[in-house]
Amino acid sequence: MKTATLNRLTPYIFMAPAALIMIIALLYPLGYMIYGSFRAWDPSQTLSETEFVGLKNYISLLNDPNFHESLAVTLKFAFVVVSIEMVLGVGLALLLDRNIRGMSILRTLFILPMMIAPVVVGLMWRYMYHPTVGTFNRFLKSIGLDGVDWLGQHALMSVIIADIWQWTPFIFILSLAALQSLPSSALEASRIDGATGWQQIWHIKLPLMMPVLIVTCLLRLIDAFKVLEVILVMTEGGPGLSTEILALRISRTATEFRELGTAAAMSNYLLILLMLLTASMFAYTKFQEARAARLAAHAKEDD
Repeated sequence: MKTATLNRLTPYIFMAPAALIMIIALLYPLGYMIYGSFRAWDPSQTLSETEFVGLKNYISLLNDPNFHESLAVTLKFAFVVVSIEMVLGVGLALLLDRNIRGMSILRTLFILPMMIAPVVVGLMWRYMYHPTVGTFNRFLKSIGLDGVDWLGQHALMSVIIADIWQWTPFIFILSLAALQSLPSSALEASRIDGATGWQQIWHIKLPLMMPVLIVTCLLRLIDAFKVLEVILVMTEGGPGLSTEILALRISRTATEFRELGTAAAMSNYLLILLMLLTASMFAYTKFQEARAARLAAHAKEDD
């Protein structure tokens, strides 16, 4: 084999094992799920034994009020937790991006919740929300107030608080890394021009951090749409369907209702939703990059 040909093939040879693993571990299960979503499938059957029903599973979901309720809960949960986590995470990063004594210890403490297993987080918050012996109600009663039915009347809010506690450190870590990688020349120039701290944040730091923040927000949105363990342990989707997000609905449809074809169709709806979110985020990023390039070009023309 000629050296030039070998040089052209070398990258593909190195990529081949990774591509094979991706086909086996990602594309095959995905194709299996898509194929199963067009079948009347239950756990007692192999996929080859099932009956082809076309789009019946998808159409039935569009007419299913329980699916609509789970989708609404999922959207509400995801956008609320991600919005609050982004504000808190970026705010903490801006606050702690300085050299003060004990800062390394504070940063370590802030990321501890993220290291705890989701099942443990769910159990911990479930006990803290307990109506009689829980930490929150005991505190309320100690100051003369009535206890609150946290996992009953305020179940969704309680789950949101637990998720914010666990995943704000993720936003904090990536935001702090973005802050510490900002070019010092831009910050020095703004100080020389007399910019205040707030002006540096709004006009220098946040715009330069925006590519990282967009990716961070996208990662958290995708994860928030798929959260399962914490809600399953805390509320099991109740009371009613008030905390039953799509991931939990899919799990119950497959295991309790034994409707694997419907669960696969529901998973595909969730996949489509996440793909649309991802595409919109990347489109926004490209728009921002093109806008920045145009502004830079106009600035050069003015010079």
